[in-house]
Amino acid sequence: MAKKKASKDKKPDVIDPLKESFFYWDGDVLVFNVLGTPGAKKDAIGKPKGNQLKISVTEKPVRGKATDHMVRFLSKIFDVPVSSIEVVFGQMNVNKQLRVKSPKNLPDVFLKQS
Repeated sequence: MAKKKASKDKKPDVIDPLKESFFYWDGDVLVFNVLGTPGAKKDAIGKPKGNQLKISVTEKPVRGKATDHMVRFLSKIFDVPVSSIEVVFGQMNVNKQLRVKSPKNLPDVFLKQS
């Protein structure tokens, strides 16, 4: 019998926590993906869409100002200082990933997914 050659291209199975949900916990840090909507009528947290959470903000998308506004809005929602929220990627894009250190409050959409 001939032995099968191991494929060099095959990568080990890695569990991606965001494939099942739009968020996960990394210790005391909440990590979540966002689908942002700048220039909306009001600041609001919407429903999950796939592995992203819809978040609308009133600020126009000019040089990252909408993302900065989103961080300020979310700091009030999560009851944390602005400095506790990190934009991992997507500062000037509607697709973002955020990290919130030790949130004191969780919106209902996070509690429903737990």
